[in-house]
Amino acid sequence: MMCIVLETSDRPEPGRYALTETEDGHVWGVCDEIDGLFGEPERGTYELFGWMPEDDDVRGRLGGRVWLVPDGGAGPGGEESGPWLLEDAVSAVRPPRMDSLVLVGLDDCEGPPEGRRTPVRLHDGQRWLGSCREFTRVLPPEREVTPLVLRGLAPGDRLRAALEKGTRRALDLEEAALEIRDGRGEHLAERLLWAKVMAWRPSSRGAGLIDLELDSALFEPVPVHARPVWERWLARPPVAANAWAGLVTRHRATWLELVRERGCRRPCPDRPAGHAYEIDGRHITDEPGLHLALGEAVNGPGGYFGGCLDALADCLRGTFGYTAPATLLWLDAGTAREHLSQVLTADGLPRDLFAEVLGVLEDGGMRVTLA
Repeated sequence: MMCIVLETSDRPEPGRYALTETEDGHVWGVCDEIDGLFGEPERGTYELFGWMPEDDDVRGRLGGRVWLVPDGGAGPGGEESGPWLLEDAVSAVRPPRMDSLVLVGLDDCEGPPEGRRTPVRLHDGQRWLGSCREFTRVLPPEREVTPLVLRGLAPGDRLRAALEKGTRRALDLEEAALEIRDGRGEHLAERLLWAKVMAWRPSSRGAGLIDLELDSALFEPVPVHARPVWERWLARPPVAANAWAGLVTRHRATWLELVRERGCRRPCPDRPAGHAYEIDGRHITDEPGLHLALGEAVNGPGGYFGGCLDALADCLRGTFGYTAPATLLWLDAGTAREHLSQVLTADGLPRDLFAEVLGVLEDGGMRVTLA
């Protein structure tokens, strides 16, 4: 660690990235460049023994969301276990055993109880992929950690004081939020971390600025596969509808996450009751596309109006640009009916998502006309 004498200056001006204290909102510092925002989060690895594909084999990438559904029986302690989700799942091309399948993905929850080895079935929300007689969780290799460095950081007074003191306790800034703004200076997203200072040095980006390195092991990076979508939003939020239409499902899901984060922080004035909305249904071929199209129908390009059915029901109650009653003309509704009428729940039960969303809209005072 290099100790330096920090020049004093006024409170930092807003930048692309701001490190703030979560308790009172104090700004530790701001900068326009960061290393380590994107990386590979720790992934879960599962080996499925006695793998039997449902139809075609699934070697290679499986999809954005793959559910593992226990097929009867309790865990070693008698506990029941529901399905769990692997996101951005891939399968090994050459598994250790010819009758097994190795899955690697991001665990959306803690996964199954430790020691459970009962049979599981796999589906991707659209179709069953296969089943196995038992499975085991494989200890993943140690994840390579990319340093989290805030470059050209303008430090606030309290950060200067902590760095000048230099003790271990002073350099532990505790829980902080990394606030991220887009190219127009508007709030885009926020990531929580435990901000422990590992090193700092004068920055080549200007007098009084520093490059601040934080313990990146205490930060969950944005997955690398999401980087192209993030970079589009960081440059400029969408100004035209359907900018997401050409994306695959997992990138649409990333787009929806950013829409949700921004939308929940940007209050939308409610239109008066009786407003007539129109939704472009040409690109509603998956669940993220459904909610992206609904958001743009109500609140324009990049607009938010729910990211799941429960959130949609909340938005229909007001404060998200809508006042009941109203009407919605759903153009090209046949596309959504084709792709969303026969899907699977997490448990693998048949589900008509198209009918469900129509029911939620009707219950919320939105009279829908299909075209």
